[in-house]
Amino acid sequence: MINLIKKEMKLAASPLSYIFIAFGLMAFLPGYPILVGSFFVCLGLFQSFQGMREANDITYTALLPVAKGDIVRAKYMFCIIIEVCYFAITSIPVLVRMTVLSDASVYRNNALMNANLVYLGYVLLILGLFNLVFVGGFFKTAYKFAKPFIAFIAVAFIVVGAAETLIHVPTFSDLNAFGFTHIKLQISALIMGVTAYILLTAVSMRRAVKSFNRIDL
Repeated sequence: MINLIKKEMKLAASPLSYIFIAFGLMAFLPGYPILVGSFFVCLGLFQSFQGMREANDITYTALLPVAKGDIVRAKYMFCIIIEVCYFAITSIPVLVRMTVLSDASVYRNNALMNANLVYLGYVLLILGLFNLVFVGGFFKTAYKFAKPFIAFIAVAFIVVGAAETLIHVPTFSDLNAFGFTHIKLQISALIMGVTAYILLTAVSMRRAVKSFNRIDL
């Protein structure tokens, strides 16, 4: 499994998968829907799957003395590594904005989502949905990736739109808390995001292994 993951990181990965990790710093941007940054890292992963298909990576890997299930798990582990790196990078501007820049007028007067722990929870939800909708959808055929990615785009931007809308509804305005205000709510939202990411990824991986084992390569 370790060798398969190394193959993913060194041979199958598109450079964009690594470059787009830096888009986590978009959380510093005022007047911008910062959740869109999580879409870009998914776009980088999509590029890796596209290159992998064009290079017949799945067929090549299946010819190696490895279990078919491990091929799927290695792809998921590659995605998880990239996603965790993105989450770590985007956590930096969040912590800065919650502490040093918590009272900065450029952020206080921003009509769009604030960078806080709720934002990080949404990021994890979107990444989990990518694993469920796109990666899981890809392994239904191990070849077709356009429809699963279009479906993910639709789901992701529904989440982005809902997140940006909720903060303007009085009942949910606390979700846009600054600094450590409403910290219990922020922590709860982050925990929900972590839980959603783990469950969505685990369910998707299990289903993908079953689907891929049924495919006659």
